[in-house]
Amino acid sequence: MMTTPAITIKNKIRELIQLQIEMFGQRHPLTSSELIQCSYRAERIKQLGHELARIGGTAILEKRFGTAA
Repeated sequence: MMTTPAITIKNKIRELIQLQIEMFGQRHPLTSSELIQCSYRAERIKQLGHELARIGGTAILEKRFGTAA
C-alpha cells in the first residue's frame, strides 16, 4: 500500500490529537511544562492542517487543469 503525503499528514494529526486528549484527560492538573507541550502540539496540528489543505487545493487544480499550481 502506497502512503501519500496527505495520508502521512492525516496520521500525524490523529497522533497529535490523541496525545492532546490523553493530556487533558489526566486526573491531575497539568504542569507548566505540559501546558507548553500542549500549546506546541496545537500549533503543529494547525500547521499540518494548513499543509493538508494546500495539498488538497493543489490536487483539485491539477485535476481540473492538468498541471501543478
